[in-house]
Amino acid sequence: MHYCIRTLKFREKSRNEKSLAQIFLPNQSKTRKFVSLNMFLKHKLHTKGMKKTSKSEMLDMLSELTQHLTENQCRQLMEQMTWKEVRRGEVIYREGDLPDQLYCLVKGKVKVYKDGVGGRAQTMRLYKPVAYFGYRAFISGERFLTAAAAFEPSVVVMIPLPLIISFIRSNNELAWYFIQSLARLLGKSDERTVNLTQKHIRGRLAESLLFLRDSYGLEEDGCTLSIYLSREDLANLSNMTTSNAIRTLSAFASEKLVAIDGKKIRLINIPELEKISKMG
Repeated sequence: MHYCIRTLKFREKSRNEKSLAQIFLPNQSKTRKFVSLNMFLKHKLHTKGMKKTSKSEMLDMLSELTQHLTENQCRQLMEQMTWKEVRRGEVIYREGDLPDQLYCLVKGKVKVYKDGVGGRAQTMRLYKPVAYFGYRAFISGERFLTAAAAFEPSVVVMIPLPLIISFIRSNNELAWYFIQSLARLLGKSDERTVNLTQKHIRGRLAESLLFLRDSYGLEEDGCTLSIYLSREDLANLSNMTTSNAIRTLSAFASEKLVAIDGKKIRLINIPELEKISKMG
């Protein structure tokens, strides 16, 4: 429950201190207060860095998970969780590793990928804050079948998976949360498999551009993707060679569907891109 986070925060502070929610958001309802506090803490994490962020503040970032936990489970979680800053391109886990942590991305962007034939990587999923990943292999009793790396400087929280499994066994609400999460991932994976195997090159690239828009949004100009990918990363996401990605993207630019400025891609004609994606 949300209240357990606030309770832990009060216990961590002295009696004379007020919680962050009381100081900054005194007149809001409990629901609005929690959401607004979460936004405040995300800004705080971005501006002051991880070294000055307390565990209670970090716990607030995990509200999607902690809302299903009891007060005692929240306390155990706060005691055992750790976090680290990840450099751009740094590997978080590798294919074949034994899973032992639930990862939560609270800042930055992360890709999950798999090395294919000839060493060419296939991007399977992209994550933005706040996202939980790395737990499927542990639940199924397997080693990692994929790898994960940061697209840009990121912050990842790590929670021991045995602790999460112990919570799941005694907490039906949390168990249902993970069942729903895995079901959604399976549905998206099925849809993506069909799209990447049946669509032509133009359709795959158009779909990838729209996928990036839906996943990361657009910048203030309303048309520039908020994620900057190398041509190789874009090719890996679209299941094509880098040379094909470069040629097809250049063709889109010449047709005034997109505008290219280095790694920046502006979506000029979204309806036409949607049509190309749908037609395949």
